[in-house]
Amino acid sequence: MYQSVLQFWFEVLTPAQWWQKNKALDDEIRRRFGDVHRRACLGECFEWRTRATGRLAEIIVLDQFSRHIYRDQPAAFAADGMALVLAQEAISAGAERELTRQQRVFLYMPMMHSESLKVHDVALALFEKNEVADNLAFERRHRDIIARFGRYPHRNAILGRESTAEEMAFLQQPGSGF
Repeated sequence: MYQSVLQFWFEVLTPAQWWQKNKALDDEIRRRFGDVHRRACLGECFEWRTRATGRLAEIIVLDQFSRHIYRDQPAAFAADGMALVLAQEAISAGAERELTRQQRVFLYMPMMHSESLKVHDVALALFEKNEVADNLAFERRHRDIIARFGRYPHRNAILGRESTAEEMAFLQQPGSGF
């Protein structure tokens, strides 16, 4: 089953689609993988973790598919902690050595989504080592936001968090969101 996640993400979608907000794509992911996502959130995809690619597929479901299935809703971020722990465990187990450079980007992505500066410091080193320049630049931007605010201000409204005046000013700047 995890192969269908990887096939869809890396072969059906184009890299440009990974980063676009697209309601039709969100609907397709919800339709095709909504049940898989529910099972992954319950920890029921643990069998996938016997292979590096299976671990990656579970992380993509929890990290990326969550953002598509629940766009602009608090549930978009609800599985972030689980995705982060799975990514950290996969890296500790050496699973990244079995993945392509592009696959490693998505293994590291839960770290980029974290609101922990300590996690971002590790992520920065991993993205530097992976040598995908665009992703390294994005990780630096993400880390800078966490270093400045301790969280992602663009999530505040979705998560019902009160924004500070400094965060609101930041959000008015071009390119402040993702």
